[in-house]
Amino acid sequence: MRRRLFAVLTLGGWLACVEALFTGAGLARADQVGQQSASVPLSAGDQALVAQIETYLNGLTALTANFLQVAADGSTRTGKAWLQRPGKMRFEYDPPDPQLLVAGFGLLVYHDPQLDQTTNIPLSATPLGILLAQHVVLSGAVTITNLQRNPGEIDVTLIRTGKASAGSLTLVFGTDPLELRQWKVLDAQARTTQVSLYDIAPGGPFPDSLFTFQGQSPIQSGG
Repeated sequence: MRRRLFAVLTLGGWLACVEALFTGAGLARADQVGQQSASVPLSAGDQALVAQIETYLNGLTALTANFLQVAADGSTRTGKAWLQRPGKMRFEYDPPDPQLLVAGFGLLVYHDPQLDQTTNIPLSATPLGILLAQHVVLSGAVTITNLQRNPGEIDVTLIRTGKASAGSLTLVFGTDPLELRQWKVLDAQARTTQVSLYDIAPGGPFPDSLFTFQGQSPIQSGG
């Protein structure tokens, strides 16, 4: 169960966010940035819950999985994912989609062979880096912009502090016991993408070559 939840947490939804950045979706409108960047006041009970979530996330490790991504328009895509904390991930789409997303050695690389285009961005500049970090801390460099408690459910929305335009992530946890149920990515156009993974298997350590695109040189590890 913990491996399944780790996969759901850290992988496919960020692909939608990264695609928005790489395909010219642009920065969020000013009102969206303001809404996404404002921190939410946390009570003592909220802070205890956040600490519990951090402990839960930091207890999760490496895996392989198949993924199903559902876009805002209802379209679906599938593929295979590999993940190894800290800082490494590979996302391959099933045919006929040829795109590839690789995170490793401080870089997030998105390759689209149909456009003959490869784009690099520092992993630390993306929301993905929050969850691929060596140690997940949901404060300081990370801002919680929303925390909601609903019957049987907890929703936590995260951004990198001061970098709301890079995207936001909402984690949806079930309660009793705490477990991740779903996550949602909100892109700059106010479109939401939901992702789930299946056929989860423990893995690692994986070779560094799995997280390196072509001639990319290692820069640094971690998020």
